[in-house]
Amino acid sequence: MTALLEIAGLQAGYGETRVLFDVNLMIMPGEVVTLMGRNGMGKTTTIRSLMGLLRPTAGTVRINGADLTGKPAYTVAQAGLGLVPEGRQIFPTLSVEENLVATAANRAGGIPRWTLSSVYDFFPRLNERRGNLGNQLSGGEQQMLAIGRALMTNPNLLILDEATEGLAPIIRAEIWACLKNLKQSGQSILIVDKTVSALEKLADRHVVLEKGVTVWSGNSSELVADPSLKERYLGA
Repeated sequence: MTALLEIAGLQAGYGETRVLFDVNLMIMPGEVVTLMGRNGMGKTTTIRSLMGLLRPTAGTVRINGADLTGKPAYTVAQAGLGLVPEGRQIFPTLSVEENLVATAANRAGGIPRWTLSSVYDFFPRLNERRGNLGNQLSGGEQQMLAIGRALMTNPNLLILDEATEGLAPIIRAEIWACLKNLKQSGQSILIVDKTVSALEKLADRHVVLEKGVTVWSGNSSELVADPSLKERYLGA
């Protein structure tokens, strides 16, 4: 089976500053994989590089076997990657419904699973607030909208950068429940988040970065079994 996403030997940075030195990551169809590490270790830079928002200096990014290294963001999006960016970045002066419609596409092909109706069914709160502007929503509602907006592209791979950052505990629990439902439906997901306990329960595999290098990868059982790993690389 061809990997949905395969990153090999990825290097990237900003100007003279190198951030990524050797990142390796693979996601198979239907998998939920985490990208973990302390702040400043290169997680967001990895996502920017694979999404075409930052051009790598070395290494490869393959999506469904096609080499898309350094391709523009619209080409990567058309290949089936849907991003929920750090900080949500919804359109503040558009309504909930306008935010969702703005990204609507059918990247997965066939009959689209995600439509306005199905997103509203998945996030009833968005349906209640469908006429409100983006900047009138709470932080949790904005995160739901950011996820719904990405789902409206009908992605093969959903990517969440800091999935629950800055949210109240009760809202975090809602987001984790939503991601669990997506996993059960077969949605492939790549997640960056600091809540290791939740990630251990949700994800199939984990990839750990340290100073721009993949230093460990394995499943949740292996991660739980090695507390020193979390202490060394995750500060947990």
